[in-house]
Amino acid sequence: MNNKKIVLPHEHGGWAMVSVPFLFGVLAGTPRWSHILLFIAWLFLYLASYPLLQALKRKKQRNHLLKFFAIYGVIGLAAVIYPLIVKPLLFYFGIPFIILLSLNIWHVKHKSERAILNDFCAILIFSLGGAASYLYGDGGWNFEMLTIVLYNLVYFMGTAFFVKTVFREKKNPTWKRVSQIYHIVILIVPILLGQPWMILPFIFPLIRTFLFSGKTMRPMKVGIMEIIGAVQFIIISWIVY
Repeated sequence: MNNKKIVLPHEHGGWAMVSVPFLFGVLAGTPRWSHILLFIAWLFLYLASYPLLQALKRKKQRNHLLKFFAIYGVIGLAAVIYPLIVKPLLFYFGIPFIILLSLNIWHVKHKSERAILNDFCAILIFSLGGAASYLYGDGGWNFEMLTIVLYNLVYFMGTAFFVKTVFREKKNPTWKRVSQIYHIVILIVPILLGQPWMILPFIFPLIRTFLFSGKTMRPMKVGIMEIIGAVQFIIISWIVY
Protein backbone atom coordinates (compact mmCIF):
# COMPACT_ATOMS: atom_id res chain seq x y z
CA MET A 1 0.00 0.00 0.00
CA ASN A 2 1.31 3.44 -0.92
CA ASN A 3 1.92 5.42 2.27
CA LYS A 4 0.44 8.52 0.62
CA LYS A 5 -2.76 6.84 -0.43
CA ILE A 6 -5.95 8.40 0.91
CA VAL A 7 -8.02 5.94 2.93
CA LEU A 8 -11.67 5.85 1.89
CA PRO A 9 -14.29 3.08 2.06
CA HIS A 10 -14.96 1.65 -1.38
CA GLU A 11 -18.21 -0.25 -0.85
CA HIS A 12 -21.14 1.06 -2.90
CA GLY A 13 -23.57 0.02 -0.16
CA GLY A 14 -21.68 1.96 2.51
CA TRP A 15 -22.16 5.29 0.75
CA ALA A 16 -25.87 4.59 0.26
CA MET A 17 -26.31 3.52 3.87
CA VAL A 18 -24.63 6.61 5.29
CA SER A 19 -26.71 9.03 3.18
CA VAL A 20 -30.16 7.48 2.60
CA PRO A 21 -31.25 7.01 6.25
CA PHE A 22 -29.97 10.52 7.05
CA LEU A 23 -31.95 12.02 4.15
CA PHE A 24 -35.00 9.96 5.18
CA GLY A 25 -34.86 11.57 8.62
CA VAL A 26 -34.41 15.05 7.15
CA LEU A 27 -37.47 14.68 4.92
CA ALA A 28 -39.56 13.19 7.72
CA GLY A 29 -38.79 16.17 9.96
CA THR A 30 -38.21 19.83 9.22
CA PRO A 31 -35.21 20.40 6.93
CA ARG A 32 -32.84 23.19 8.00
CA TRP A 33 -29.66 24.48 6.43
CA SER A 34 -27.53 23.30 9.32
CA HIS A 35 -28.52 19.72 8.45
CA ILE A 36 -25.64 20.06 5.96
CA LEU A 37 -23.25 20.56 8.84
CA LEU A 38 -24.74 17.60 10.71
CA PHE A 39 -24.35 15.44 7.61
CA ILE A 40 -20.71 16.46 7.24
CA ALA A 41 -20.18 15.38 10.85
CA TRP A 42 -22.00 12.10 10.24
CA LEU A 43 -20.11 11.44 7.01
CA PHE A 44 -16.68 12.03 8.52
CA LEU A 45 -17.44 9.97 11.62
CA TYR A 46 -18.35 7.15 9.22
CA LEU A 47 -15.13 7.75 7.28
CA ALA A 48 -13.19 7.66 10.56
CA SER A 49 -14.64 4.29 11.51
CA TYR A 50 -13.34 2.67 8.32
CA PRO A 51 -9.56 3.19 8.85
CA LEU A 52 -10.05 2.39 12.53
CA LEU A 53 -11.48 -1.03 11.73
CA GLN A 54 -8.90 -1.60 8.98
CA ALA A 55 -6.08 -0.74 11.41
CA LEU A 56 -7.13 -3.69 13.57
CA LYS A 57 -6.46 -6.06 10.66
CA ARG A 58 -3.44 -4.48 8.95
CA LYS A 59 -0.60 -4.12 11.43
CA LYS A 60 1.96 -2.99 8.84
CA GLN A 61 -0.30 -0.14 7.71
CA ARG A 62 -1.63 0.72 11.16
CA ASN A 63 0.10 4.09 11.57
CA HIS A 64 -1.07 5.24 8.13
CA LEU A 65 -4.64 4.12 8.83
CA LEU A 66 -4.75 5.67 12.29
CA LYS A 67 -3.57 8.96 10.80
CA PHE A 68 -6.68 9.08 8.62
CA PHE A 69 -8.84 7.93 11.53
CA ALA A 70 -7.60 11.00 13.43
CA ILE A 71 -8.04 13.38 10.48
CA TYR A 72 -11.58 12.25 9.67
CA GLY A 73 -12.49 12.09 13.36
CA VAL A 74 -11.35 15.65 14.06
CA ILE A 75 -13.31 16.97 11.07
CA GLY A 76 -16.41 15.05 12.17
CA LEU A 77 -16.18 16.25 15.77
CA ALA A 78 -15.60 19.84 14.69
CA ALA A 79 -18.62 19.75 12.36
CA VAL A 80 -20.92 18.36 15.06
CA ILE A 81 -20.23 21.16 17.58
CA TYR A 82 -22.85 23.57 16.23
CA PRO A 83 -25.59 20.90 15.82
CA LEU A 84 -24.92 19.81 19.42
CA ILE A 85 -25.31 23.39 20.61
CA VAL A 86 -28.60 23.70 18.73
CA LYS A 87 -29.88 20.26 19.82
CA PRO A 88 -27.96 18.90 22.85
CA LEU A 89 -30.14 15.76 22.80
CA LEU A 90 -28.08 14.58 19.81
CA PHE A 91 -25.42 13.66 22.34
CA TYR A 92 -27.45 10.61 23.35
CA PHE A 93 -26.95 9.04 19.93
CA GLY A 94 -23.28 8.73 20.80
CA ILE A 95 -24.12 5.99 23.31
CA PRO A 96 -25.56 3.39 20.88
CA PHE A 97 -22.99 4.47 18.28
CA ILE A 98 -20.10 3.56 20.61
CA ILE A 99 -21.77 0.31 21.69
CA LEU A 100 -22.48 -0.84 18.13
CA LEU A 101 -19.04 0.23 16.90
CA SER A 102 -17.53 -1.78 19.75
CA LEU A 103 -19.42 -4.84 18.48
CA ASN A 104 -18.01 -4.19 15.00
CA ILE A 105 -14.52 -4.04 16.53
CA TRP A 106 -15.16 -7.31 18.35
CA HIS A 107 -16.11 -9.01 15.08
CA VAL A 108 -13.01 -7.68 13.34
CA LYS A 109 -10.73 -8.91 16.13
CA HIS A 110 -12.38 -12.36 15.95
CA LYS A 111 -12.12 -12.33 12.13
CA SER A 112 -15.88 -12.63 11.75
CA GLU A 113 -16.61 -9.24 10.20
CA ARG A 114 -18.66 -10.90 7.45
CA ALA A 115 -21.11 -12.34 9.99
CA ILE A 116 -24.69 -11.20 9.48
CA LEU A 117 -24.80 -9.92 13.08
CA ASN A 118 -21.89 -7.61 12.27
CA ASP A 119 -23.82 -6.34 9.24
CA PHE A 120 -26.83 -5.78 11.50
CA CYS A 121 -24.78 -3.66 13.93
CA ALA A 122 -23.35 -1.53 11.12
CA ILE A 123 -26.74 -1.03 9.45
CA LEU A 124 -28.36 -0.13 12.77
CA ILE A 125 -25.71 2.58 13.23
CA PHE A 126 -26.61 4.05 9.84
CA SER A 127 -30.34 3.78 10.58
CA LEU A 128 -29.85 5.69 13.83
CA GLY A 129 -28.33 8.44 11.69
CA GLY A 130 -31.81 8.89 10.24
CA ALA A 131 -33.26 9.18 13.74
CA ALA A 132 -30.65 11.82 14.60
CA SER A 133 -31.39 13.94 11.51
CA TYR A 134 -35.11 13.65 12.26
CA LEU A 135 -34.62 14.79 15.86
CA TYR A 136 -32.47 17.68 14.67
CA GLY A 137 -35.28 18.74 12.34
CA ASP A 138 -37.61 19.34 15.30
CA GLY A 139 -38.68 15.70 15.51
CA GLY A 140 -39.18 13.91 18.81
CA TRP A 141 -38.54 10.62 20.57
CA ASN A 142 -41.73 9.21 19.15
CA PHE A 143 -43.31 6.52 16.99
CA GLU A 144 -42.25 8.30 13.81
CA MET A 145 -38.60 8.14 14.87
CA LEU A 146 -39.01 4.41 15.47
CA THR A 147 -40.45 3.87 11.99
CA ILE A 148 -37.56 5.80 10.41
CA VAL A 149 -35.08 3.45 12.07
CA LEU A 150 -37.09 0.32 11.27
CA TYR A 151 -37.70 1.06 7.59
CA ASN A 152 -34.04 1.81 6.94
CA LEU A 153 -32.90 -1.16 9.01
CA VAL A 154 -35.10 -3.73 7.24
CA TYR A 155 -34.34 -2.27 3.80
CA PHE A 156 -30.57 -2.35 4.13
CA MET A 157 -30.58 -5.71 5.89
CA GLY A 158 -32.26 -6.94 2.73
CA THR A 159 -29.34 -5.47 0.81
CA ALA A 160 -26.90 -7.36 3.05
CA PHE A 161 -28.71 -10.66 2.42
CA PHE A 162 -28.84 -10.05 -1.34
CA VAL A 163 -25.14 -9.16 -1.63
CA LYS A 164 -24.21 -12.38 0.17
CA THR A 165 -26.29 -14.42 -2.28
CA VAL A 166 -24.47 -13.04 -5.33
CA PHE A 167 -20.95 -13.14 -3.90
CA ARG A 168 -19.69 -15.28 -1.02
CA GLU A 169 -22.84 -17.39 -0.63
CA LYS A 170 -23.99 -17.57 -4.24
CA LYS A 171 -23.59 -21.36 -4.32
CA ASN A 172 -25.41 -21.80 -1.02
CA PRO A 173 -29.13 -22.48 -1.66
CA THR A 174 -29.95 -21.93 2.00
CA TRP A 175 -28.82 -18.31 1.86
CA LYS A 176 -30.83 -17.81 -1.33
CA ARG A 177 -34.00 -19.11 0.35
CA VAL A 178 -33.36 -17.07 3.48
CA SER A 179 -32.92 -13.91 1.41
CA GLN A 180 -36.10 -14.55 -0.57
CA ILE A 181 -38.13 -15.34 2.55
CA TYR A 182 -36.76 -12.25 4.29
CA HIS A 183 -37.83 -9.98 1.41
CA ILE A 184 -41.34 -11.43 1.52
CA VAL A 185 -41.68 -11.17 5.30
CA ILE A 186 -40.57 -7.53 5.48
CA LEU A 187 -43.59 -6.56 3.38
CA ILE A 188 -45.60 -7.17 6.55
CA VAL A 189 -43.67 -4.50 8.48
CA PRO A 190 -45.43 -1.43 6.94
CA ILE A 191 -48.81 -3.08 7.54
CA LEU A 192 -47.97 -3.75 11.19
CA LEU A 193 -46.86 -0.12 11.54
CA GLY A 194 -50.14 1.10 10.04
CA GLN A 195 -48.50 2.48 6.88
CA PRO A 196 -49.39 -0.02 4.11
CA TRP A 197 -48.26 2.29 1.29
CA MET A 198 -44.71 1.92 2.59
CA ILE A 199 -44.73 -1.55 1.03
CA LEU A 200 -43.97 0.13 -2.32
CA PRO A 201 -40.26 0.93 -1.70
CA PHE A 202 -39.69 -2.73 -0.86
CA ILE A 203 -41.06 -4.08 -4.16
CA PHE A 204 -37.85 -3.39 -6.12
CA PRO A 205 -35.55 -5.31 -3.71
CA LEU A 206 -38.08 -8.18 -3.66
CA ILE A 207 -38.01 -8.48 -7.46
CA ARG A 208 -34.21 -8.05 -7.53
CA THR A 209 -33.77 -10.87 -5.04
CA PHE A 210 -35.94 -13.36 -6.91
CA LEU A 211 -34.36 -12.52 -10.26
CA PHE A 212 -30.67 -12.45 -9.31
CA SER A 213 -30.02 -14.32 -6.05
CA GLY A 214 -27.50 -17.10 -6.56
CA LYS A 215 -26.38 -15.82 -9.94
CA THR A 216 -22.91 -14.64 -10.92
CA MET A 217 -22.82 -10.85 -11.12
CA ARG A 218 -20.03 -8.33 -11.60
CA PRO A 219 -19.45 -6.06 -8.61
CA MET A 220 -20.11 -2.97 -10.74
CA LYS A 221 -23.50 -4.29 -11.80
CA VAL A 222 -24.40 -5.07 -8.19
CA GLY A 223 -23.24 -1.60 -7.16
CA ILE A 224 -25.37 0.09 -9.84
CA MET A 225 -28.34 -2.01 -8.82
CA GLU A 226 -27.88 -1.00 -5.19
CA ILE A 227 -27.69 2.68 -6.14
CA ILE A 228 -30.91 2.37 -8.14
CA GLY A 229 -32.55 0.57 -5.23
CA ALA A 230 -31.47 3.22 -2.73
CA VAL A 231 -32.69 6.07 -4.96
CA GLN A 232 -36.10 4.50 -5.51
CA PHE A 233 -36.33 3.73 -1.80
CA ILE A 234 -35.83 7.35 -0.72
CA ILE A 235 -37.99 8.84 -3.50
CA ILE A 236 -40.96 6.51 -3.01
CA SER A 237 -40.65 6.78 0.78
CA TRP A 238 -40.67 10.59 0.52
CA ILE A 239 -43.87 10.43 -1.55
CA VAL A 240 -45.85 7.91 0.50
CA TYR A 241 -44.40 8.18 4.04
